[in-house]
Amino acid sequence: MHPLILPLLGGCAFGLGAQTVAVDGDATSRCEVTEETVTCEHDTVVFHAGLAARDVHVQHPVGEPPSEGWPVVLMFQGSFDVRGVWEGAEGDVFGGLHQAAVTAALLDAGFAVLAPEARYGGASYWDTNVLPWAHAWFASADHRLVLGLLRAIDAGDLGPLDPDRLYATGISSGGYMTSRMAVAYPGRFRALAIASASYATCAGPLCAVPALPDDHPPTLFLHGGADSIVPITTMEAYADALAADGVPTERVTDPDEGHAWLAIAPDEVVEWFSAW
Repeated sequence: MHPLILPLLGGCAFGLGAQTVAVDGDATSRCEVTEETVTCEHDTVVFHAGLAARDVHVQHPVGEPPSEGWPVVLMFQGSFDVRGVWEGAEGDVFGGLHQAAVTAALLDAGFAVLAPEARYGGASYWDTNVLPWAHAWFASADHRLVLGLLRAIDAGDLGPLDPDRLYATGISSGGYMTSRMAVAYPGRFRALAIASASYATCAGPLCAVPALPDDHPPTLFLHGGADSIVPITTMEAYADALAADGVPTERVTDPDEGHAWLAIAPDEVVEWFSAW
C-alpha cells in the first residue's frame, strides 16, 4: 500500500466488498436507481500528503477489470457538497439527483469513480480559483492531494485502475477544478466534462481565459442558460478558445436550467468519455 494512504475502518476493499443491486441473483450495478433517488455504494480511504487528512471515496464497476485496469474518472464535488456524488434525490440542490446518476452511469459503463473531498470534510471548495492558489497552484494543498491521487493510481494502490485512461468531471467549484487538470497535469487526462463552470481560475462572472495548453484534453461543457452564479457566457468564452485552438469540444445546454447538473448529463458524460 502506498505510504500516503491509510484505509478507514480497518478493512477497506476498494469496492470489491461493496453491496450491489441484484437482478435474478446476478450483481449488475453498484448503485440503486429509481425515478426519485440514486444511491451508490463506495469505499473510503484517507490521504496524508503533507496536508490535513482528506477522505477519498472510491468505487469500481461490477465484474472483472480489463487487463490494463478500469478507466477512472476523478469526480470533483461542488462547494460544500460531497454527498451528492454518491446519493441524490429529486429536488436536491444543484441537480443532486442527476449528479448521482452520472456516478451510477459511469460505474455501469465500466469506469471506476474516485471522488476526493475538498477541505474540512468536503464542507469547503477547491483551491483552483481562490487567491493566492489560483496563481500559485503548485504551493496549494489541493495540488499535493492530486499528486497523491495520481501516484496512488500509478502504483495500483487504489485497485486495478488504468493510469493511461484518466478522465475528470465536476460541477461549479468542481468544474473549475476539472479545468485545472488540463492546466496543471499535462498529458494525464484523456477528456474532461465541466458542469456549470469555466476555466480553472475563473470565478462566477469574473472570467478571463488565457492562452491554453497545446495538449488540452477534449472537453464537454454542460451548462444552464439561466445560471446566475456562473453565467453561461463564461463557459462560452472557454469553449470558444478551445475551439479556436482546434481542441474537440461539445456544448450541452438547457436554456431553462440554473446552476445545476442537467438531466441529460449521465448519458452525455458517459458518451463523451467513452469516445476518448
